[in-house]
Amino acid sequence: MTTDLDLFGRINGDDGEPGFGIYLHWPFCAAKCPYCDFNSHVRHQPVDQARFARAFATEIAHMRALSGPRTVTSIFFGGGTPSLMEPQTLATILDAVAGAWHVPHGIEVTLEANPSSVEADRFRGYRSAGINRVSLGVQALNDKDLRFLGRLHNLDQALGAITLARDIFPRMSFDLIYARPDQRPDDWADELQQAIGLAADHLSLYQLTIEEGTAFYGLHRAGKIIIPDEDHAADLYEVTQAVTAAHGLPAYEVSNHAIPGAESRHNLTYWRYGDYAGIGPGAHGRLGNGREKRATATERHPENWLERVEASGNGIVEESLLNAEEQADEMLLMGLRVTEGLDIARWADIAGHGLDPEREAFLTDLGLIERIGNRRIRATGPGMLVLNKLVEELSRE
Repeated sequence: MTTDLDLFGRINGDDGEPGFGIYLHWPFCAAKCPYCDFNSHVRHQPVDQARFARAFATEIAHMRALSGPRTVTSIFFGGGTPSLMEPQTLATILDAVAGAWHVPHGIEVTLEANPSSVEADRFRGYRSAGINRVSLGVQALNDKDLRFLGRLHNLDQALGAITLARDIFPRMSFDLIYARPDQRPDDWADELQQAIGLAADHLSLYQLTIEEGTAFYGLHRAGKIIIPDEDHAADLYEVTQAVTAAHGLPAYEVSNHAIPGAESRHNLTYWRYGDYAGIGPGAHGRLGNGREKRATATERHPENWLERVEASGNGIVEESLLNAEEQADEMLLMGLRVTEGLDIARWADIAGHGLDPEREAFLTDLGLIERIGNRRIRATGPGMLVLNKLVEELSRE
């Protein structure tokens, strides 16, 4: 893969098109965070990485058969904790991607990493394999909240990982979680300013939510964790928008902020309702062919996925063709999340009808949506809080 990717130069710019992304899910973590409902699994024995890499290559070949020849615009290793992979494992998987599809020179190739699993030699190995963007799961910039969130790293380790990532990779982002217990707006504003000084060009800022099936869910129901109420959380959200905008990292999506030109190309593919192949345990995909779009989902349990792939060539357990209404609803939900807005003409072509002028006017008068010129529409700040309702209203004929 190293011959096809730009190892030392600039990452290609965004051309504004939906694109075709490759999502690769590495499901293993050193520990399960108490707030996390992602498909992540802890293993106390070493994972057979070579065997998993071969299975990834097998499933990549199957996804290529479903997608046909395509040009890749981004590759994203998510998890789990992909930075637990050996660089050679990652390189083997990237080679399989390059063998299946056309991978242009210099596209964005992102790796999620946790500060506790960061090592300088491993980061340099990832860089040599073709990674040119890293996303760090920092989550908080103080030790007290890091302990509360169940993170394995402390603040010093987080700062060291950020410095290392900035030195090695052309682009670096990190995540923070806000609306933590007892978090005051002034404290969050100070933490944000510190983060902006460290992040360089991109931040992902997520509100803490209590998800069923997580350790926090039981503690919250028992009254042992109290998170900010809706009004307090809304205040923290407003602080988030104001501070990031004032420092040159405005929101380009509900939870993502970047210097203009440094947006995540891969995530923009999701929000523009582009196609993407989802590979690995628990990965979801959307693969288009003309007006058809195929939804795929793979087996979530890692070892079960591995056995399915070895036995039948893929780990897909759910596969369906989305009808026009389903595609239009998905595109609305995604497109209204981004500040660039939804391409109205493209949506109408998929839906088979245009937006209802009366409903659009009604929602505009309520301050929930707004036009961007004549070609695009987007949700306002208040509208972001009721996206599902907006989709329901706008999608009806």
